[in-house]
Amino acid sequence: MTLVLRFFFLLVVSTSFSQTLPLSDDATVSVITIGPGENLNDAFGHNAIHIKSRFLDITYDFGRYNFEDPNFYLNFAQGKLKYLQGKSNYNQFISFYITENRTIKEQILNLTTTQKQDLYNYLEANYKQDEGAYLYDFFYDNCATRIRDVTETTLNGNLKYNLPNNYKKQTFRELIDSHVHWNTWGSFGIDLALGSIIDRQASAREQLFLPEKIHLFFEHATLKNSGEKLVTKSKTIYTNKEKSENTLFLFSPLVVLTIIAVIIVFITFKDYKSQLRTKWLDVVVFITTGIIGVLVFLLWFATDHTSTAYNYNLLWAFPLSLLCVLQLVKTTPKKWCIGYIKFLMLMLCLMTLHWTIGVQRFAPALIPVLIALAIRYVFLLKHFKTTA
Repeated sequence: MTLVLRFFFLLVVSTSFSQTLPLSDDATVSVITIGPGENLNDAFGHNAIHIKSRFLDITYDFGRYNFEDPNFYLNFAQGKLKYLQGKSNYNQFISFYITENRTIKEQILNLTTTQKQDLYNYLEANYKQDEGAYLYDFFYDNCATRIRDVTETTLNGNLKYNLPNNYKKQTFRELIDSHVHWNTWGSFGIDLALGSIIDRQASAREQLFLPEKIHLFFEHATLKNSGEKLVTKSKTIYTNKEKSENTLFLFSPLVVLTIIAVIIVFITFKDYKSQLRTKWLDVVVFITTGIIGVLVFLLWFATDHTSTAYNYNLLWAFPLSLLCVLQLVKTTPKKWCIGYIKFLMLMLCLMTLHWTIGVQRFAPALIPVLIALAIRYVFLLKHFKTTA
């Protein structure tokens, strides 16, 4: 945690003590971990802090947002959306996630009376300041990392993370994959939108961007000065009831993109046999890849999202493909357009290299489409050579 955040924490605590109720001697502070939900935005779980005293029973969490905010969708796309700290009645908070059939676990933390009061003061004061509004970052500043950071600050460096027995080194993308199956549209969208920056290995502490890692690492953490465990007691409040998965494989990315690839290859084969060219197919291919390229480019260069940078999906979906559309309507395009197709072939080779050496891992479901694009580009080069 930065010195600035530590200073802010201490400042808030010192200036707000008189504005909050003193906790009773039997007060407890615990971390709640909510299991994954059914939607993509719930797939990674959630965390909250639970403070229970003789006169209050409250949960605080982070990562909420208000749909009524001005320019909500524009700010979300640009990475400038304000996320908020939540404050709820404990029973209402738990009831909500039970109705969503999500597993709920709780860990009581080994804090002194002073540390409990300081943490409570901070959460109350932070909530009163515009509901603790902050710029959310999925990997570095989310509902889980905020729990990690506020716990570390409360303990003032007296916290030691001990690696669990099942710990393994993973990249950020691999950690995401453990929660979202690769052959889903959610996973496909993530692999398409997020760049190579998430293909670097996450440190043990950085893995705590996932709520379940908060639970796992806290369970094994100890206090440096005493060697005592950070968690004094753990319990499961609710275990989700298993539901049969209603996934439609026929509409999965791999199936849909394979069908599209087969169509491209089939039409290309017919064109090769008849020595003709299906112009509408080339127009559709170049418009589609060009539009995807524009979106990837904007996510990289026109937003504040840190994880969308250095996205080499541009190697197969390049924005300049849109400039070729009018040329591809003609029987014989200009030489620069033919040269651009050679450039696209080179880009596909570079993408394969990037994938092979681990610079960036792309969506596996893309493979059939990439093969189909390569076949189409080779056909176009040969066709234009014979018709020139």
